[in-house]
Amino acid sequence: MANPIFKAVYSHPELKTADLEAIQAAHEPFGFSKGEVFLKAGQTANNYFLIETGLLRSFAHDFDGNEITTGFTGANEIMIEVASLFQRKPSVENFIALTDGVAWKIEFEDFQKLYHDIPAFNEWGRAWMSHQLFVAKQRNIDMLTKSATVRYVNLLKDKPQIVLEAPLKHIATYLGVTNTSLSRIRKEIAT
Repeated sequence: MANPIFKAVYSHPELKTADLEAIQAAHEPFGFSKGEVFLKAGQTANNYFLIETGLLRSFAHDFDGNEITTGFTGANEIMIEVASLFQRKPSVENFIALTDGVAWKIEFEDFQKLYHDIPAFNEWGRAWMSHQLFVAKQRNIDMLTKSATVRYVNLLKDKPQIVLEAPLKHIATYLGVTNTSLSRIRKEIAT
């Protein structure tokens, strides 16, 4: 029987139990520690990860060399650098663990084989990528059209794990505000 994380992450009506078992067999479980680097800028991704427990952060450096958080990956989510993995290009982002946790790793070649051998997995992949494109587009629109306070409240509501486990400085750069502004927003919300 497939581990529940595979049912959660690879949720698709056409994927059968046998498909999920084959998919799970292609993944390797491992524990990770806070501070562990999953991918450095300049490296080419050769795998992606299902996060069972824990929290990861992706970040890039701006033109002044400052770290800017580009995303967080938590439980039942996929940590992936899509452009690097599928276009075989060096990553511009870094991926690091913010907490201890457990993940499942799948190598690029194993993913490709499953993608071609299991039609329902192929359909899942299309649906997942389409959803990720929507999420990225919505984040871009929100950064332009919503106040920092609204963005923080939405993060608190939609992704409480981030607010509970990520350092405030990383949340601030993710929201596009200074640490001081984020502290002010948090105080306003608390009162």
